[in-house]
Amino acid sequence: MRVITRVAGSFITPGFWLWTVQLLLAALFLFAGSFKAFAPMSMMQMPVPFPEAFIRFLGYAEITGAFGLILPSLLRIKPRLTPIAASCLLIIMVGATMITVLFQSAPMAAMPFVAGVLATFVAYGRVRLAPLSPRFA
Repeated sequence: MRVITRVAGSFITPGFWLWTVQLLLAALFLFAGSFKAFAPMSMMQMPVPFPEAFIRFLGYAEITGAFGLILPSLLRIKPRLTPIAASCLLIIMVGATMITVLFQSAPMAAMPFVAGVLATFVAYGRVRLAPLSPRFA
């Protein structure tokens, strides 16, 4: 009975939810960033015709952000970089939400808005709720 209680108790900790959101966001940004960085421009349909270099830059930034959400916290090497990566991804998502609202429709902006809210949760959570200390402090 104690094992079940201990396992069930771990699902309500902020650390569990932060790791879950970090992994989901990393998967999302790794997929979206890889598509923007490596797919041919003819396959991408954007609401605004941005230059190819800008789209590629956003793709590389999202890939870097995905790794920044996971690796510093996982390896405990400079874990303060995780909230910085989440904040940078939040900036990208604010821009994506604004572009989607302006050039498409408000319901289409729900996805980047939710991703931005989750990135805010990670940034706040890794600073205030469940900060991680470096391995060799």
